Amino acid sequence: MDSRFDRGVEGLSRRLAGQTSRRGLLGLLGGLLAGQAAVPLLPIARAAGYPGVAPQSTGDPADPGDPTSCDYWRYCGIDGFLCSCCGGTQNSCPPGTEMSPITWVGTCENPADGRSYVISYNDCCGVESCGRCLCNRNEDDRPVVRPRSNNDINWCMGTSSRAYTCSTAVIVGVAEEG
Repeated sequence: MDSRFDRGVEGLSRRLAGQTSRRGLLGLLGGLLAGQAAVPLLPIARAAGYPGVAPQSTGDPADPGDPTSCDYWRYCGIDGFLCSCCGGTQNSCPPGTEMSPITWVGTCENPADGRSYVISYNDCCGVESCGRCLCNRNEDDRPVVRPRSNNDINWCMGTSSRAYTCSTAVIVGVAEEG
């Protein structure tokens, strides 16, 4: 039985080798790698919400939107899992976690009044990442040479645990016109 299997595999291998070239195989592998690298560049539909997460409302006409949606106005510079989907809110951490005192900041426009607000993006730390409602918006992101404005850093420094859980978006104040 083994010899029949071995002969079959040998025959398939010889047929494949006779019908393809090394350059063709390398071209196929290169095309697959390039195609795989292009997948993150494809557009995504954020407005559809997240599976298993019911839409919410702040209930405040001055703070419109759904805090469980990546399109919520405060999230213009966020990068991480939304605490409002992980047992917390847009302002507070889930139970069992602590808010990092070190943050990055952004400026987002509130559609209710047309004014820009300074938003402090605080990471909540202490338990492993909740893995729900990933949101990566880079409207105010700056290079790492300006860390206070960069959202790609684990901001769980200064807490008892460096384990990232989720991110909040706390309004600090009205941005000055300038």
